[in-house]
Amino acid sequence: MTEKDFLPAPYQHFSDGGKVTWKAPSNIALVKYWGKLADQIPANPSISFTLDACATTTTVSYQKKESNTDGLSFDLLFEGKPKEDFKPKIETFFNRIVGYVPFLKEYDFTIETSNSFPHSSGIASSASGMAALSLCLMDIEKQLTPNMDDQFFKKKASFLARLGSGSACRSIEGDLIQWGEHSKIPNSSNFYGIKYPFEVNPVFKNYHDTILLVHKGQKQVSSTVGHDLMHGHPYAENRFQQAHENLHKLKSILAEGDLENFIKIVESEALTLHTMMMTSMPYFILMKPDTLEIINKIWEYRKESKVPICFTLDAGANVHVLYPESVKEKAIQFIQNELVVHCEKGHYICDRIGIGAKKIMDKK
Repeated sequence: MTEKDFLPAPYQHFSDGGKVTWKAPSNIALVKYWGKLADQIPANPSISFTLDACATTTTVSYQKKESNTDGLSFDLLFEGKPKEDFKPKIETFFNRIVGYVPFLKEYDFTIETSNSFPHSSGIASSASGMAALSLCLMDIEKQLTPNMDDQFFKKKASFLARLGSGSACRSIEGDLIQWGEHSKIPNSSNFYGIKYPFEVNPVFKNYHDTILLVHKGQKQVSSTVGHDLMHGHPYAENRFQQAHENLHKLKSILAEGDLENFIKIVESEALTLHTMMMTSMPYFILMKPDTLEIINKIWEYRKESKVPICFTLDAGANVHVLYPESVKEKAIQFIQNELVVHCEKGHYICDRIGIGAKKIMDKK
């Protein structure tokens, strides 16, 4: 599908208003996306586990405008309070997508959003937040276009979410989502995420992700700036090729339940992501001393115990500790005994692979 496929036909009718609520999870990339082209097109393909507990719930209330104004009209509440500093990002997002959801100009909107994790926890909420908002908008469009099928609904929601935050396109469905064109992955697209189309061994179906909150709050460099620094990066082309190759290698690894090689790719991808940050110009380091302490302890524990526990990182200092259901008790014991001491105020979040976003029905 191309961008033109997401342009709507004239709406059949406009309702006077209503309210919709969706809950969308965050995700953690195994093969990382770093670097983008215009219109949120990824410079390389990626694949992620959809999470479960770390999620954003968004309610969009909408009312037909009383006057025929052509602009966008919305209020934003974050956890029950006005959040003016969030509004510019939403306005930019709406301006990007208004051609694909032109009903945005027909209504006054109130957006109420909250996270299941503290906003200052250092977990990026843009993926779950933009996914939840996009699903709400698609829910409204489906009411204006009742014959829309479920497959198109999800694809367009992913397409819209990407225009808000690239990785948000991987937060619509679960449990393993691939995004970005890849010559050996059928139906892969730069415009939206797809459910991973190949066989996946059951060992990867109940994976856990314990997120160690090493550093909370604002990062010194935003992801947007970091992505832009890949333009002209001396190692960019090799990195993009590496991502393609690692995705291809994962096909047999995921099918066979090959934990040893899964760990090698996932940890290498995490360290490569941060290597690209450290070798850009300007360069920067988002890992903290405690990040490195955790990594070294994981390596030592895995070598001694043979427990298939590994780490990955996002564009920050926090550590995602990944392990299969079969070693859950041992992994949690190790985390509590050895790793929590490196977390800010001892805070960590236990999460696991989820099935994707879901609509929250009004209880009234």
